[in-house]
Amino acid sequence: MRAIQITEFGGPEVLTEVSLPDPVAGEGELLVEVSRAGLNYADTHQAENSYLSRMQLPLVPGGEVVGLVGGGRRVVALTSSGGYAEKAAVPAATAFDVPDGIDDLTALSMVVQGATAWLLLRKSVHLEPGESVVVHAGAGGVGSIAVQLAKKWGAGRVIATASSAEKRALATGLGADVVVDSTVGDMTEALRDANNGRRVDVVLDMTGGAVTDQSVAALAPFGRLAFYGMASREQPSAVALADLLSHSTAVVGMWLPHAFRLPGRVVHRAMGELFDLVLAGDLRVVAGGEYGLSEVRRAHEDLRSRRTTGKLVLDPSR
Repeated sequence: MRAIQITEFGGPEVLTEVSLPDPVAGEGELLVEVSRAGLNYADTHQAENSYLSRMQLPLVPGGEVVGLVGGGRRVVALTSSGGYAEKAAVPAATAFDVPDGIDDLTALSMVVQGATAWLLLRKSVHLEPGESVVVHAGAGGVGSIAVQLAKKWGAGRVIATASSAEKRALATGLGADVVVDSTVGDMTEALRDANNGRRVDVVLDMTGGAVTDQSVAALAPFGRLAFYGMASREQPSAVALADLLSHSTAVVGMWLPHAFRLPGRVVHRAMGELFDLVLAGDLRVVAGGEYGLSEVRRAHEDLRSRRTTGKLVLDPSR
């Protein structure tokens, strides 16, 4: 089969197209004929081995696929690796049946970006009606869905951030009440201004560095910041518990794989609700672009340069 393999860690240049034996599904796994694979910013960390879970070489990267398994069953699935290929062996426990009416792009968007946005709002920050919500990277994969969900679930004011006029217009079209230029020098002041001079209740952040520090400083009493990525590749300042106490604020982390350890099949519940919202016309996916397997280096370059919006997918047939 055609696949992308990494034999040394690094940037986009280490992604190499090769021919490999077909994978064999082990116990508790499904073999998927991949029609599309998801492209995520986290994949760029996986390629350089800076992700939360450490990788072993040689490696076929890619953590999500959609396609057919035996009997014509169509599934979308998460996997620790192996997604950038024509076939992938995936854990049955992290595979979800795709309803009729849901295309490949939407299925892939829901399994990582959608589930992440759902968990951030439902489990990490426990959004309450009327609260102000800041969504950093509001035109991105997670952000574009989080803006819509926050609005639908009763947020009093949705504030998105984005780096270009085009991205800010997209976030506005998705329902953001106001959009802040993410390149501003003082994010604390910008978020307060966007919230009519008041501190904010909730921040969803995947940026890191000064943006995270300044977002924490913008929180109102009992405000919560959920941290789920570090796109800037810059560590934020250490959080002092005494500072949280003195301001009655909270900072929480969220990594999607941990959600599968929760009782009650929480991720399955999230996926069912997200698919229902899409089918009802209450949630839309922003198509960010489709790349052939042979274009994977360009895809990673686009991701790392923050040129993309919405959901990106990989077509293993070309």
